[in-house]
Amino acid sequence: MKDRAYELGHERVGRLLLRYSTPAIIAMTVNSLYNVVDTVFVGRGAGTLALAALAVSFPIQMFILAIAQVVGIGSASIISRALGAGDLRHAERTAGTSFAAVTVLSLLLTAGGLAFLKPLLRLFGATPEVLPYGIEYLSVIMGGAFFFAFAVSSHNIVRAEGNVKMAMYSMILGAVVNVILDPVFIFGLGLGIRGAAIATVIAQSCSFAFLIWYFRSGRSLLRMGRLDLRPDVGVLPEMFAIGASSLARVAAGSAMAIVLNNSIAHYGENVHLAVMGVIQRALMLFLMPQFGLIQGLQPIVGFNYGAGNTARVHGAVHRAVVAATALSSVGFGVLMLLPTPILSLFSSDPVLIDAGRGIVRVVIAMFPVVGYQIVGASLFQALGKAGPALFLSMSRQVLFLVPLTLLLPLWLGLGGIWWSFPAADGLSVVVTAVWVRHEMRLLRGHASAHEVPSTAA
Repeated sequence: MKDRAYELGHERVGRLLLRYSTPAIIAMTVNSLYNVVDTVFVGRGAGTLALAALAVSFPIQMFILAIAQVVGIGSASIISRALGAGDLRHAERTAGTSFAAVTVLSLLLTAGGLAFLKPLLRLFGATPEVLPYGIEYLSVIMGGAFFFAFAVSSHNIVRAEGNVKMAMYSMILGAVVNVILDPVFIFGLGLGIRGAAIATVIAQSCSFAFLIWYFRSGRSLLRMGRLDLRPDVGVLPEMFAIGASSLARVAAGSAMAIVLNNSIAHYGENVHLAVMGVIQRALMLFLMPQFGLIQGLQPIVGFNYGAGNTARVHGAVHRAVVAATALSSVGFGVLMLLPTPILSLFSSDPVLIDAGRGIVRVVIAMFPVVGYQIVGASLFQALGKAGPALFLSMSRQVLFLVPLTLLLPLWLGLGGIWWSFPAADGLSVVVTAVWVRHEMRLLRGHASAHEVPSTAA
């Protein structure tokens, strides 16, 4: 505990950010890579309609992720600040409360999702041809929602206590299992898109088992007894308030998906839904390293903010912005220069490849600035400032993307849907920049009065 507390408060923030982020970046990249491989197998083994089914199922899967992140990010922020203030007992109670909360919420999601599966898929744009594939896939995914949600929320807790490598090992384990099982279930057993879902749930169960072992093995800083697993009503409101920005981001994304998929179905064809599914998976491959970066950033910011080391907060955020911009620029370059080879990985359908080539280049036109917006929203989560985190998380989808997706096609037809993405990216970054610059000025203003001597370089 003392060693981790010392490094969070005194080690050079650039080196610390690299050390804390690298395992998360590796894990998130591997995680996104197995999602890409999963989609490749589905496209090759089940066809274009199955790819379209992944597109309409994606926002529902992201909603499960969001519920887990509400608990995970909210509890991780509290735990980081509690450890920074030296209150280990509060950190342990918070972790136990998070386990109880994610269990109850994920089981409710499973029950509700299975009960309303067809209406949900139709709501998210499933056409009559796509619907059977969506039911095959999502019924299995919803059945295993608990394992996914527990793993996602617990990864945040493990990182919050400074043990980023264990979170990485858990995610890599799930990814490797999924990649191994995908061809077995899809091709070997001939289960198609249902086989992909079964492989995913088994992989998530493996991550769950690994995390249970970690917390029970004594390797965690947090020592939780049975009483700690009872929800602490004093912790829950703050946990949900801080994590709500993640839920809002995905809820906004779900609203966007409803508008987007139904607009595509109205102005385009099933192949355009499939293209959107491919783009979503390809973008995740380049977005996930940035999410890994901020997962390394948040314990540094949370700990030093709790300890009053505001100069270190500023230094860490600055370096994270530079790194996130570099990562998003790499993604921009790859997708802009190589759209045809990337699309060809997912499908041999020439219609999909021809349609997708131009769409990819339009959608990613402002991708280099996306990293700044991601870091900006995560900053306020780490500081425990739920209001700004919530607003910035929702700004891209709710304020800009949904209205633009509704309005631009009135003049530009199907093309207007694709142009709404770069427009929303640019506008949301402007809003984020204004808010982040204001917060950085406040932190600098308090630094001289509250700074604890440490190395911020």
